[in-house]
Amino acid sequence: MTAKEWTAFWEGPLGTLVTVLAIIVGAIVLRLILQFVIARTVDRIVHGVKKKQGVTDTVALQSSPLAAVRVVQRTRTLGNVMSNIVTASIVIITVLSLFNLLVPNAIGAFALITAALGAGLGFGAQNLVKDILNGLFMVAEDQLGVGDVVDLGPATGVVEAVNIRVTQVRDVNGTLWHVRNGEILRVGNMSQGWSRVIIDLAVPYDADVVAVQAKMQDTAEELALDPKWRSRILEKPEIWGIESISAEAIVVRLVVKTRSNAKDDVARELRSRLKHALDDMGVRLPALNSIVLSGYEGAASVKGARPPKTKPIPTAAVPTVSQGKSGPAAPYAPSVTAAQRKAAAARPGRAKAAPATPETPETETTGK
Repeated sequence: MTAKEWTAFWEGPLGTLVTVLAIIVGAIVLRLILQFVIARTVDRIVHGVKKKQGVTDTVALQSSPLAAVRVVQRTRTLGNVMSNIVTASIVIITVLSLFNLLVPNAIGAFALITAALGAGLGFGAQNLVKDILNGLFMVAEDQLGVGDVVDLGPATGVVEAVNIRVTQVRDVNGTLWHVRNGEILRVGNMSQGWSRVIIDLAVPYDADVVAVQAKMQDTAEELALDPKWRSRILEKPEIWGIESISAEAIVVRLVVKTRSNAKDDVARELRSRLKHALDDMGVRLPALNSIVLSGYEGAASVKGARPPKTKPIPTAAVPTVSQGKSGPAAPYAPSVTAAQRKAAAARPGRAKAAPATPETPETETTGK
């Protein structure tokens, strides 16, 4: 075929159909290639972290350092978001290319229509833009990730998917919540860093509080040293002291810093051990509660019980006066007042004022 015949072929209906099919097939192939590259990158990062920590599955990785767990969660979340962005970008480019091919003379009109619709869609699509931008910022700032336990306000549960517009959260009842990213005003992430088990133990008022605190501390430390639990407990358990006193009970607070994903398990085991330990002491427990601090109390107790370390205030030495040249030094005593001297002189059988004695504070009485 000559050049003119080739040109006529591509400009004809058959050539247009071949071009349309080529664009669609090319878009599909490009998407598959990019999705493979993203998945391959995510898998290499995850496998590299697992190999470095010496584990073979994600469940075993939960006992590894917190930074390693976070790298895996963040990598999977970014991979999911990047896949969605790639798909959306390829679809938009493909649609515009097909429109330009099928209606070549409408490019100018399409630009005018786009400009006209831009203002109208600016109000209707502003929620869509808000959802996309908010989702991108949440992922970029590592506010949440796949597998995190989060409180988003409307829903609380485990993050199953983070898309560019919607975040999927499954709660404890199994309900899957689809939360628009633009509606998320705050993110409470219970899977980042560490968590704290807080148990308020109410003991009878007449119980030996010192012995009870010592028993609670010993029980918590035994749990922390147990091979089954020591990988989930990050720091030595602490007794914060007496939280409240009433006529019925004295409340003692015990706290344990744990991994974020092991808080509930450690709390259940610790409550069970405390119950058996205090039963052996003959102490009857009115209540054994797990507490979630909030507000000012929660903000002030982030770093745990930290009693102030202050030094004694220096005081001046008490001046002394000596009794004679060789007598022992005596504490300084202020002289008697003029009124006291007059009263002493007016008493019968007393010719002189009483010797100097330490002055006592005078009080005024008001007759009614």
